[in-house]
Order: sequence, then C-alpha cells, then structure tokens
Amino acid sequence: MFTMDKIYHAETVLKDVAHRTELIYAPHINPESEVYLKPENLQRTGSFKVRGAYYKISRLSSAEQAKGVIACSAGNHAQGVAFAAAKRGIPSLICIPEGAPISKIEATKSYGAQVCLVKGVYDDAFQKACELQKESGAVLIHPFNDPDVIAGQGTIGLEILNELPDTDAVIVPVGGGGLISGIAFAVKTLKPDCKVYGVQASGAPGMLKSVENRKVEPLAGVSTFADGIAVKCPGDLTYEFCRKYVDKIVTVTDDETAMAILALIERYKLIAEGAGAVSIAAAMFNKIDIKGKKAVCLLSGGNIDVTILSKVINRGLQKAGRLGELVLKTADRPGQIKEVTAIIADLGANVVSIHHDRSREDISVDACTLSIRMETKDSGHLSEIRQAITKAGYLLIH
Repeated sequence: MFTMDKIYHAETVLKDVAHRTELIYAPHINPESEVYLKPENLQRTGSFKVRGAYYKISRLSSAEQAKGVIACSAGNHAQGVAFAAAKRGIPSLICIPEGAPISKIEATKSYGAQVCLVKGVYDDAFQKACELQKESGAVLIHPFNDPDVIAGQGTIGLEILNELPDTDAVIVPVGGGGLISGIAFAVKTLKPDCKVYGVQASGAPGMLKSVENRKVEPLAGVSTFADGIAVKCPGDLTYEFCRKYVDKIVTVTDDETAMAILALIERYKLIAEGAGAVSIAAAMFNKIDIKGKKAVCLLSGGNIDVTILSKVINRGLQKAGRLGELVLKTADRPGQIKEVTAIIADLGANVVSIHHDRSREDISVDACTLSIRMETKDSGHLSEIRQAITKAGYLLIH
C-alpha cells in the first residue's frame, strides 16, 4: 500500500539533500489566471530527479549498496542517481541515449558515474540497463516506475501546498509518469478539490494514449526536442496513479514549448529544458482551463544543451513574429537593397541578414531575389512590413 507516510518519510530523508524550491509569481504566463512557477530547475543537479533517486537509494540495504546501482535516463535521472550514489559512496553505471544533450552526459560523469551511451531513445537505454543489471547484479534504479522514486517526487506536492494552501491547480510535465504520480497522490490526498493536470509533448503522448485506451500501450516512436519526457511507454504503476488521481492530460507542440522557454528567459530569467517548460506552455496557450484560478506550473528541469537552447530561442522568436524572413523578387540593378531596407528601417525593424541571389532559374535574367531576416516587434509588425513592401511594388515570394 502506498500511503502519505511514505512521502512524509521521503521529505524527512531529503531535508538536507534537496532544496525547498520556493514558488515564483509569474503574472505574464497567463494574464487571466494567477500563475506560480515551482522552479525545480534550480534544484540540485538541475531537476527534480534528485528527490526520487536519493530516496530510493537511501532505502537500499547494505548488501544492495555494496553491489552498486544502475540506471537508465535521458539525462536528468542519470544525474540524480549519480549524485545520490556518490553522496552515499556507492558505485553507479548509467545508460543514456546517445542523442541526449552533451551537457547532461558530461554532468553525469562529473558526479562520478560510469556512463554507457546507447543508440536510440530512453526505452532503448532501459533495455540495455536491464541487460547490464542481470550481468552485474547491481540494483536497478528505475526513473519512474518505483514506489520509492514516486514518493521522493511526491515531496514536491507537499511543498506546493505548504507554501500555497489555496492552490486550485497543479500543472505537471509527464514522461514516464513518476513525477505526476507522486505529486497527484500527495495533492489529491491533502486537497481533493485541487486539480492536477499532466502535460506531454505532442510527439510523445504515451501516458495520454494509455489513459485514453485504458491500458498501458507503447508508442511506435517519439519525436520531440523535450528529451526528458520522450518516453515510448509509461510504467504500469504510474499508469494506475494517473488513472486514479490525475484530472486531465493534454499535449503541447514543440513550437509552443519553445515559446514558453523564451518567455521564461525574458520575463523571469529562468532557463528551462523542453521537458521542464511543457507545463508553462500549457498555461500560456490555454490548453487547460485555469481562468481566474491559482495555478502552479512545475518547471521540472533546466538541463538544456546550449546549442539546442540557441535553436529553441530562434524558433520561439519566429513563432512570436519577432524574427521574420521575407523573400522578394526585384530588378537586378543598383539601389534595390537600399530601397527595401529603407522601408524596413522606417517601420522600426532591424535587419539581421540579407542574401542576394541572381542564380535562380525561376526568375528572369535581369531579376534577382532578396532574402531578408529581421527582428520585429510581433506578428502584426511583420505583417505591416510585408504590406508596405508590396505597396512599394515589390513581389513577395515568401
């Protein structure tokens, strides 16, 4: 039987290990509701995963600890297990998908863990970890489908209700389901009228599909830059928790997640990884009805690779209409670039780059195309510039 006593015990064990991350009021996320952020990106190892990993390892017997631990992860659970194992002087081996961000891989190594890179996604890494576990006899620390891990993650629910007792809704990222299982159990036990919503990437809706079909069903594949929740198949244990305690699960697109990451950087100076920002995206784009309610969005992690972050910021700017591109056809004669950029400058946009091409086969010999990237205020501003350029007699191709 899983009880609140287990979560309270985990809270005691984690008292000197996990930070009690304080809520941050975030009025710009959704002006029609009172949104708060639970910044687990500021947690030790950069995500909530240290909670479940440490509590699980603390429960191992001396004989089990002597054999060491093994885990599989897209990166955050890896760091949590590596940190927890090092803290207790236990050797650890972590299987990580080879496509995981380099920053997560290197961070895992820095905590003293041995890393085994595996081709494919999380589920492939899990299969490899199971094989190695049988060979070595080490204890497998499952990232989500384990009562102790779920209890450790459930301490977040306690912290939310302790700090904001009148919370109306808690919005949680969902991959395998360990995080939302613990939080939902704690919240629904202590405050049954508080809604608990799960959010998945639209390219990895494993838990959503399982709940809809009323049985655990693996996806054929996953496709999302939110690697921390790119899970093909949720756990049977976490599925039961979600079925019983989660009010609704929704999905967000990668573009919506990118815009959420951009908003967190600009408005709140917080760095989130894709998996960590899906809850914010759900609130921003009204995927859940929280109008007039106090809602807590769990920012579950901030371990994003710098190169991916750069791409995500650019995508977020594009979708917000703040980084636009125009492709237009014009006569190939002196002064054309000057005329076009003058229109753009007069309307207050900033040109980032210009590509002049006279080699396209689909235009006349005496013509050329101009590809112009520029910084704009929003989608309306970009539309205004397009109209002005068309009015000046230029033909827009894109």
